Amino acid sequence: MGELIEPRVLKGFRDFLPDTELERKRVQGILEDTFERFGFVPIDTPVLEYTEVLLGKGGGETDKQLYRFQDNGGRDVAMRFDLTVPFARFMAAHVQELYLPFKRYHIAKVFRGENTQRGRFREFTQCDFDIVGVDSPAADFEILLLMRESFHALGIDRLRIHLSHRGIFNRALQRLGIEEKAVEVLRTVDKIKKIGEEAVREQLVSLAGGAAADEILQFGKPESDFLSTLEKITHLAGGPAEDTERLQQIYQWMVDLGIEGSYLLDPSITRGLDYYTGIVYETFLLDLPGIGSVCSGGRYNDLASLYTKERLPGVGSSIGLDRLLAALEELGKKPERTGVTEILVFSLEEPLFKEYLSLAQALRKAGFATEVFPEQRKLSSQFSFAEKKKIPLGVFLGSEEKSRGIVSLRDLRTRVTYENLTLSSLIMKARELLGKH
Repeated sequence: MGELIEPRVLKGFRDFLPDTELERKRVQGILEDTFERFGFVPIDTPVLEYTEVLLGKGGGETDKQLYRFQDNGGRDVAMRFDLTVPFARFMAAHVQELYLPFKRYHIAKVFRGENTQRGRFREFTQCDFDIVGVDSPAADFEILLLMRESFHALGIDRLRIHLSHRGIFNRALQRLGIEEKAVEVLRTVDKIKKIGEEAVREQLVSLAGGAAADEILQFGKPESDFLSTLEKITHLAGGPAEDTERLQQIYQWMVDLGIEGSYLLDPSITRGLDYYTGIVYETFLLDLPGIGSVCSGGRYNDLASLYTKERLPGVGSSIGLDRLLAALEELGKKPERTGVTEILVFSLEEPLFKEYLSLAQALRKAGFATEVFPEQRKLSSQFSFAEKKKIPLGVFLGSEEKSRGIVSLRDLRTRVTYENLTLSSLIMKARELLGKH
């Protein structure tokens, strides 16, 4: 036998054991149900794309983090670093096959060759949802509403979604005469919550001078309420325009639905990526201020123009699944872990294995996740297996029970046994014990 290979995993990548993966799937299922209640449909795209497709307008550090290489055919390819840029390519390729507006969601892994640290990995899962083909306040508002509803569906009510508008910020920079430095300024302001106001001011001074730096910081400070902040930034941007009227309309809908308390107009929110053109937002959990934004995005009206001449304005948001799962655990929102299998048929006598298989099939047809222990072992060993796999119920069938057409059912959680059950009474009792009606 040759030398064993060490079973190691690349830095920044992870294996997921069943308990962890079951929780991930449970959360994904809740999100998928929520998205579909709003009329969003799923899509998927390749992990690997032509590099020129992904480089697009990602901008700055993102381009440096690509996993990029030549494939066996000599093609310049890269692994997707987010789900938005591949989606823009997807829309350009398939727009004639789809309907507009198109509402999609996409939950999949993305890859970034960045420095690893606590809570940050090189392979991670994003949950994106977007509306493409319409540029309207209603589409912007629906994404904001869906963000709130997604967290509420997961049992998180204490959150605040910070929003702003890149167009208003850009008008303020034009008024200051520094619009040519807009990308650098926006990325600098985006760091306020990470490095603090003083450090950001120093960078802004070097970019635009002291007076401009002070006005930019003043622009970025929220006032006491939404409308007061909107009035201030409208003034600093040079007066009302479509962008400020859009925020006014969105706020009115929030008030109409009685949900305005979940939102904060925060002009310091700019989002670092170049492709955002309108409303932008980030989501913070009030009980976990240190965890950072758990859901962010915005409007990107020009992204698909890299791949098609057809105008495809879009707006969307992205939830980082790994950060969300960490937050749920810290908030105590994770349910008690249970296994997938609901009923285990114990193997008591090898000649009865055919009966065990038939019994398991009947239970599956009745709606129970059922498995048969695959060989005759000591009961203590089979009990240990059921405990480790968190199986709540077990069924016993021996020669005597077979001759009488009955079985015994044990609640493995309470160790209570129910004897002399026919198949129909077994199904009824199992439903009762598992709360399946």
